[in-house]
Amino acid sequence: MEFFISALAEAVQPLNLLVMLAGTFVGIAAGAMPGLSSVMALTIMTPFTFSLGGNSGFLMLLGIFCGSIYGGSITAILINTPGTANSAATCLDGYPMANKLGQPGRALGISTMASTFGGLFSAAALFFTAPLLAKVALQFGSPEYFSIAVFGISIVTGISSKSVIKGLIGAVIGLALGTVGIDAITGTPRFTFGSAYLTGGISFVPLLIALYAFSQGLKNMQSGEDSVSVGKKVKLNHVLPNKSDIKRTFPTILGCSVIGTIIGAIPGTGGDIASWFGYTQAKRFCKHREEFGKGAPEGIAAPESANNAVSGGALIPLLTLGIPGDAGTAVMLGALMMQGIIPGPLLFKEQTEKVYLIIIGLIFANIMMCLLGYGGLKLFAKISSIPSVILTPVVFIFCFVGTYALNNNINDIYFMIIAGIAGFVLLKLDFAMPPVILGLILGTKIETNLSKSLAISDGSFAIFFTRPISCVLLVVAAISLLSPLLVPLIKRAAGKTGVEKAG
Repeated sequence: MEFFISALAEAVQPLNLLVMLAGTFVGIAAGAMPGLSSVMALTIMTPFTFSLGGNSGFLMLLGIFCGSIYGGSITAILINTPGTANSAATCLDGYPMANKLGQPGRALGISTMASTFGGLFSAAALFFTAPLLAKVALQFGSPEYFSIAVFGISIVTGISSKSVIKGLIGAVIGLALGTVGIDAITGTPRFTFGSAYLTGGISFVPLLIALYAFSQGLKNMQSGEDSVSVGKKVKLNHVLPNKSDIKRTFPTILGCSVIGTIIGAIPGTGGDIASWFGYTQAKRFCKHREEFGKGAPEGIAAPESANNAVSGGALIPLLTLGIPGDAGTAVMLGALMMQGIIPGPLLFKEQTEKVYLIIIGLIFANIMMCLLGYGGLKLFAKISSIPSVILTPVVFIFCFVGTYALNNNINDIYFMIIAGIAGFVLLKLDFAMPPVILGLILGTKIETNLSKSLAISDGSFAIFFTRPISCVLLVVAAISLLSPLLVPLIKRAAGKTGVEKAG
């Protein structure tokens, strides 16, 4: 209780409240701009948070994280263009309610209510479940940590890339980048090519900006697409939900908040999966399923409560095991590590106040998201009309400024440009970025814990399979990697069995 009160006192400091409010505003604005994403917003703003100090910096990131997930629903409802992939399902009923029914204010109000409840629900789940999972994880040794890291890479690789092979290649690229610099065990330089800049290893933030922001900006510029309806005026009336809408949508919001929290806690999933799953389940069990696709309130409440509930759910494996749940938390992991906060079970033991501060910050960020949502919807509706021809140059400016501001080193900019061009090529070849980033982040954990485990076992790899938890994790990782190959075979075998029985 002492740590909770201390964390609460830190969270309500005027500066921390201000940066959370600013971060939430930036997140909503970024989410409302088609072409940006929650990951891109986090990436661009990460360098600027270092000047704020440890606590204020990651509290601002939490605000951006929550706000950007919600912001995507604004354009999904108003112009049928989701600001982020998480809000794609919201288009199905949000846009018909706003246009066919002529109730854009009602649609946005339901979205804001559902998003807030989903975020607060997941924060409560994080508060109660994360410490319990951390106690279990404290029993882990080097073999278990090695297997967890392998499991994290395998899951994200399988989910985030259409091709397993391309996902594996991306993960290998990340692992290879993680070997650059001074070997932590032997102290010898590796793959530095005589460069003093590379001696310290690959700089994480410039690489992050390059792969998630700069490369995406190049892709947008090359495609020349502009999906935003410029100058479209929308009248927003009756934004606050009435009693009827609250009563009708509450069961859906509650159920989908549970779904989003659970899906968020599974590494390698994310808000887009949660929103679609929540939408389909709501449609299946709703009394008014015939209204879905025509402007059903449940069709808005379901995906928005589910994708916002992912925010707290995704932080559960991040804080307890150091495994990011999605691309957004992968950025959060890197940012926290650079702030001196090392996620994992020891975090709960050595930096308990930090854990509670993160949880309280998540709660405050969702409350601020609600206030800004209801109070600033007219402004965010105007922001959503910014065309990509203006947005893309702004992204590039933030990329250069953010990269240089981190270390005041011009070499970081050169590295960012080179890595950004490489990332653009990977995007054109349909490679996903999360496996690369996670390979870099988790590569150190894999290498260190592999060395420690082999030292304990006198060089025997059997230690990973004789310890039950480690063995189970490696088996699950193998299944996740092979599932794209196994599922068609199983379906084919099941089909043959069915034909034989019919015969």
